Amino acid sequence: MSHAATLPTRRDEDWRYADADWLAAADPVALGQWREVAVPEGETLRETSVLVEGGVTRLRIRVGKRGRYEHFALNSAGRYARLELEVALEEGAHFTFGGVTIGGGEKLQEFVTRVNHAPRSTSSQVVRAVQWGRSTGNFLGRIEIPPGSQQVDAAQNFKAILLEKGASANAKPELEIHADDVKAAHGAAIGALDEKAGFYMAARGIPPEVARKLLVRAFIADAFEALEDETQYDALLEKALAALDEAAI
Repeated sequence: MSHAATLPTRRDEDWRYADADWLAAADPVALGQWREVAVPEGETLRETSVLVEGGVTRLRIRVGKRGRYEHFALNSAGRYARLELEVALEEGAHFTFGGVTIGGGEKLQEFVTRVNHAPRSTSSQVVRAVQWGRSTGNFLGRIEIPPGSQQVDAAQNFKAILLEKGASANAKPELEIHADDVKAAHGAAIGALDEKAGFYMAARGIPPEVARKLLVRAFIADAFEALEDETQYDALLEKALAALDEAAI
């Protein structure tokens, strides 16, 4: 009870990039609430989420042996919006996460994941951020491979496009590995739109504004590539592109 009643601050490592003013005014009881998700042994569960209002959403997921959990999310909310996933994988289980933050103005949007691996479990995380104005997109991803969890394969990848100079993005990948026979990797890249690709497309008669939109669309689609349900894929991508209407692309 005391833990639920204590508000985190930016001194806490998991909240280092959060909105300090929002946290100070938050309801500590509400902030301490988690939604529990259990995937039975050998089964698959896929969820999608669209954050359109500010606030913190926290999920605690346990995936049974040889089970599979997939989560694809769009975070286009503000002033402050955070999706937090805490995942425990049992032997041979798999976790996929694809997330996109999109925002302008003063919005601060973030994804936070913590994945604990049992032997022969796997995980793949792809996060993309498109920011403009003075907005910020964050990804804090922690992968834990405890002693004895051999033959684990875990990867996370974060990329951000900053459409204007005042925008920013932060990545905080963490790998805690206590086993030998594992594959674990992370990558992060933050920058502007690829000018060379834009020139290449312009040389083939594609107007610059169309070329830029196509590049951003492909960039966002990376995060949803593993989503096999075409209806869900199209719906998420459409909502992501709609959130870009205010951007100066």
